[in-house]
Amino acid sequence: MIESILLAFESILRSLLHQHFLLFSAFVFILITIETGIVFIPFLPGDSLLFLTGTLISPLGFAPLFFIIAIVSSAAILGDTINYFIGKFIGFEILKHRWVKKHYVSSTHKFYDKYGNKVIFLGRFIPVARSFAPFLAGTGRMNFRTFLIYNILGGIIWVTLFITLGYFFGNLPFIQQNLSKIILLIVIISAIPLLKYLKKSS
Repeated sequence: MIESILLAFESILRSLLHQHFLLFSAFVFILITIETGIVFIPFLPGDSLLFLTGTLISPLGFAPLFFIIAIVSSAAILGDTINYFIGKFIGFEILKHRWVKKHYVSSTHKFYDKYGNKVIFLGRFIPVARSFAPFLAGTGRMNFRTFLIYNILGGIIWVTLFITLGYFFGNLPFIQQNLSKIILLIVIISAIPLLKYLKKSS
């Protein structure tokens, strides 16, 4: 199921890149903004999407690499900022609804209690926490300036790390031959910290 979703993303991205680089960039921008900015949609494959983005633009040279890192970093920062204000203004109303998975909120709360404000930075690298951490920061009225510092640092480092990994290693013959499996492996590895917290909170 996950592998077929990732293959669909790969097909769409390749098609958009062949049409126009700006269309490709806009699509990645939108996906990353949605994943980080809308607390109700925390399951988009962010890490693997970034790796795939770097892989696909590898033949284009350094200028597109710097451009896409800047654009997608902006999306990550914008998404977390939107999520923070959703939490700040309507967070408690959202948490009352039954369709909000309480164990995800609880595990992110524990993560927050352990790492404090740093969770905004660290949460970038953990699926689900990536969406819930800025939301809970807003709900808890975390100082916005402090939030923004961790948001910017986390967004830039997260995006740069995974896109650069894809750019430099994604076109190696072994990885090209096993790209879907490599991307799936990234999803699994990224989910390990979350699974540990869910296990502890159960």
